[in-house]
Amino acid sequence: MAATCEWKPCEETGQDAFIVKFSNGHVKNAEQLDFQLLKHADGVNPRKKNRRIVVAESDRLPYVGNNFGSGSLQCNNLCRYFVGVLDKRTMQMKVHNAQLFNMLPVIPGESAVDENTKQAETYREKVDALIEAFGTTKQKRALSSRRLNQVGNDTLQQAVALAARNIIDQKGVETLRNEVVETEAQTDTALFLPPCNPEADKPEDVYPFDQLLSPNEFEALKDVGAKMAALTAEDLQKMRAENSPQIVLRHLESLPNEEAARDRQSRCIWYLSFLIKASLQRRLSFKFGSEDGCPRIIINKVLKDFTVESFHSGCLRNTVSSSMRMKLAAHCLALLLHMSDQTADLTLLHRDMGISDVKMLEVAKAMGLTLCRQSAYSREEAGTHDEHRMVSLVLPLVHYERRMERRKRKRMN
Repeated sequence: MAATCEWKPCEETGQDAFIVKFSNGHVKNAEQLDFQLLKHADGVNPRKKNRRIVVAESDRLPYVGNNFGSGSLQCNNLCRYFVGVLDKRTMQMKVHNAQLFNMLPVIPGESAVDENTKQAETYREKVDALIEAFGTTKQKRALSSRRLNQVGNDTLQQAVALAARNIIDQKGVETLRNEVVETEAQTDTALFLPPCNPEADKPEDVYPFDQLLSPNEFEALKDVGAKMAALTAEDLQKMRAENSPQIVLRHLESLPNEEAARDRQSRCIWYLSFLIKASLQRRLSFKFGSEDGCPRIIINKVLKDFTVESFHSGCLRNTVSSSMRMKLAAHCLALLLHMSDQTADLTLLHRDMGISDVKMLEVAKAMGLTLCRQSAYSREEAGTHDEHRMVSLVLPLVHYERRMERRKRKRMN
């Protein structure tokens, strides 16, 4: 028996046919399923107006299928499907545009997550999921231990944050900021300042002399100090021609006549010149100063206290770093205070040591010294006067506030 087929475009039919396929089996009785068709509310947007969701509810599980997103069938985009509906009474068939839907079960209790808001799993999370599913006992134990540690770290961070909040509420932000600045200043200066006793009753006890030179070290300087005390005017002129430190020459020119004071001063002058000479070196060896008759105990002291040990090509090197230069400057300044009745010429010292005026000023302020300016007569340029920065130790020590802001660098054209 022949049947006639009537073709009508999909625009004339007014609706499409929807063919569903269940992913976990076949439906024996479709009448027991309650189907619902949902379409997108935006009928103007060409990308959204054709979106459809088919819901099939049964006594056991609901099924959901859609024609968009990762769960949809890609065949809808590659080709067009048609379905014919046969009217048995008139034996005429109408052909409709069809769409295929893959129905997936939805387990009750699980909330559907929007694909746009769902965060992609990290590589670490993916590896952890694989270990949970297929990992060995050892790997699972390590994963559990790592997660427990992570929980412990989170708990610790919460406790620290709570404690910090309580401290901030009690003391205030400004007080804590001042305490941090003061602590940082003390930590920085403690690295290069000589031993200090700010509670001392006498100025000479603030930076004790025996902490700069122990009795054994001071005794070892007897011979070299005697040579220093025996220098003549011609020897001093020769040292000036050889560009010896100016501050050393100034003290040699004003050696006291009293024997004990002259001996003590000459030993200090020799040790001061040795420290200045060491500060101008990049590296020191164990033979440094031996040609000048330096005692071994003094060489060992300088190598231990004023150099940084490092390995290079399998050899041990004693390097004079920038921080060690600051430490040498502080010890030289403390030694000068004992040599000059608790006063010192800061300008001559920074010139002889090759340290900038700003850094030398930082050392003097860190030591709590009083600053002043004084006009000095220049021997090299007769008839000229130079303004020198002088420091003195006056009790109580001066406390200089540390500047919080940094100086702006000049913009280079």
